[in-house]
Amino acid sequence: MDLAHLNDRGLLLVGCGSMGGALLRGWLTRGLAPHAVHVIDPHPPDWLDARGVPVNGPMPADPAVLVLAVKPQQMGGVLPDLAALGQGGTLVVSVAAGVTLAAYERAFPDAPVVRAMPNIPAAIGQGVTAIVGNARAGAAEMDLAASLMVAVGRVVRLSDESQMDAVTAVSGSGPGYVFHMIEALAAAGEAEGLPAALALELARATVAGAGAMAAADDEDPARLRESVTSPGGTTAAGLVQLMDAETGLMPLMRRTVAAAAARGRELGE
Repeated sequence: MDLAHLNDRGLLLVGCGSMGGALLRGWLTRGLAPHAVHVIDPHPPDWLDARGVPVNGPMPADPAVLVLAVKPQQMGGVLPDLAALGQGGTLVVSVAAGVTLAAYERAFPDAPVVRAMPNIPAAIGQGVTAIVGNARAGAAEMDLAASLMVAVGRVVRLSDESQMDAVTAVSGSGPGYVFHMIEALAAAGEAEGLPAALALELARATVAGAGAMAAADDEDPARLRESVTSPGGTTAAGLVQLMDAETGLMPLMRRTVAAAAARGRELGE
């Protein structure tokens, strides 16, 4: 969806780090005018000036959207300075992990609020974002939030905010798990005698290719796994270790996601 319809009232972006910057690049590509954005960030990236985006000046009085892209630990210090925007005319969208709708409703009691959880592949337009809104966020507000987030990838809508910690643990934190899998696969290849650079190249390409195949195919990933596993072959031998019920990937991933979800709940307290 083109975002030129926001150019009249504009958008205020608080925080322009890796995620805020990725979102902003996507919005500019989709028609949001640089002069219609205002960024608040103590250390703004240099490219904002080159694109003509206003930075750290007077805040717009009535932006169409306020996007909060600061770390959850910083949110308590940021919200009081923005309370004047929460009079109902501005949609508040947050991409901070753990901070609940109730926390935003205390700061913006009359505003429609949408929590969004994108992940870091948003930086290359390949992210996935889950969104959920408060009672004041109707169909139009949810559609607007979705149009902002689809600029950097796919969007899914949650039926209940209680699902957000699990989303954060799976897709929000998931790229970190995958990056570590690449590290581990490369290290294992090096241990078997491959040069380090070659092992890393193979690991990167293998994870990227398998991920692309899984995303493009409607088949259950278990069927894809079975299709490359010949009985008694090399893949089968490796999967004996990886699929061990006690020491394999499945119980490890359950612990990993549970730990991340628990941390998300802690951040919201």
